[in-house]
Amino acid sequence: MANEWGPLEGLIGEWESETGGLDTAYSHSQSQVLGSPYREKCTMKPFGPVDNGSQILYGLDYKSAMWRGDEENPFHTEVGYWLWDVATGEVMKGFVVPRGITVLAGGTAVAGATEFTLEAALGGAQYSIGENKYLAKNASSLSYKATITIGDGTWSYDEVTMLRMNEFDEPFAHTDHNTLRRVS
Repeated sequence: MANEWGPLEGLIGEWESETGGLDTAYSHSQSQVLGSPYREKCTMKPFGPVDNGSQILYGLDYKSAMWRGDEENPFHTEVGYWLWDVATGEVMKGFVVPRGITVLAGGTAVAGATEFTLEAALGGAQYSIGENKYLAKNASSLSYKATITIGDGTWSYDEVTMLRMNEFDEPFAHTDHNTLRRVS
């Protein structure tokens, strides 16, 4: 039987990184752009099939949290789903960040792909970003792009979120990069 989870199969499990992550973002407290190392924990649990009319999806229920240094509380968390449509090759990541942001990013990949890219845009027709009123006024997410690379017992991401921020005349690229290792 073919793998129902397609390119998402290599993401199933529990994952951790040490301090390999790098978050490059504007610091309001220091009024400058900083590159901050971080550690991360992520779980991805498989589910499916989900029948959506004639569409059949398989997915991963995921939770992720990131900490800088010895922080007790994470500075960033996400919850959501990764989804795979075997019939169309569509791969999606739908997630919520507790700052008032929701994202449905997507792209296409073949079942055995070890690298794929997901994208979303503010107001996008299929893959879109939703945000609260405060963010829309002060730090609007214009686009999101994530490239995922799956290795042997590891996976990496390179993310770029383009922001329209009051502090800058031009859009600002907030970036996150990390490599996680399977722990179970």
